[in-house]
Amino acid sequence: MKLFVSADIEGVAGVVSPLQGQAGNVEYERARRLMTEEVNAAIDGAFAGGATEVLVNDSHGPMTNLLPDLLDTRAELISGRPKPQGMFCGLERGHGGVFCLGYHAGAGGFGVLSHTTNSFAFANVTLNGIACNEAILYGAYAGELGVPVLLLSGCDQLAAECAPHFPAAARVVVKRALGQRAARSVHPQRARQMLRAAAEDAVSRAKACAPFVVPRPCRLVLDLTFVALADLAATIPVAERTGPRTVAFTAEGVAAALGWVNTVSALSALLR
Repeated sequence: MKLFVSADIEGVAGVVSPLQGQAGNVEYERARRLMTEEVNAAIDGAFAGGATEVLVNDSHGPMTNLLPDLLDTRAELISGRPKPQGMFCGLERGHGGVFCLGYHAGAGGFGVLSHTTNSFAFANVTLNGIACNEAILYGAYAGELGVPVLLLSGCDQLAAECAPHFPAAARVVVKRALGQRAARSVHPQRARQMLRAAAEDAVSRAKACAPFVVPRPCRLVLDLTFVALADLAATIPVAERTGPRTVAFTAEGVAAALGWVNTVSALSALLR
């Protein structure tokens, strides 16, 4: 079975501060090593469970966080940005399943370092009325390709948000949110043990997981963090202004909706 892994950093055991996700400091260097080791644990478990190929996509910020020389040699790595389909770049219909590692709760949620795609831009993102964190949004894209989400890891709030949409997926809770920037976390070695065991089990029972499918067409509503951002997003010809801070898009599918999320995210840099 070909497995696709998308790796973020905010949901890694021991990560609680925005500083740990920002390059150029000691805390970030420590966090990216913790991230790489959690990915390695999941890769090892996946191969033990029957995976024949593992493709990893670095999905945080600049998307150059994973340390290639420390990554399991059996896996291949996609890194850098911009790239097609962002956090799920490289996912194809032939993949048997997806792991979302180090993920986090969505914008406005209680979870550790909660946000959706861009904390500066988005206060909330909904797709056909479903409040979306990144796992839900990209998991719907995977579902459009017929690929199920098999495993998610992060804080307890991520697990709670994702449970209704990925009921058969393994949900590995490596920390419990005490606030948006505070958590009670398991030891990193314990987190890796949990991930390896869950990954092996998830791959071995992949057929029990159904893809998460959102009906077409898709109605994407973006609640921006302040009015000027909505002013900017509303200049996109196909955008519909639905409120002082909200714009909406009608998209033919989840892939197109993702394109609009990433477009508005990129445009927001003009107002920083």
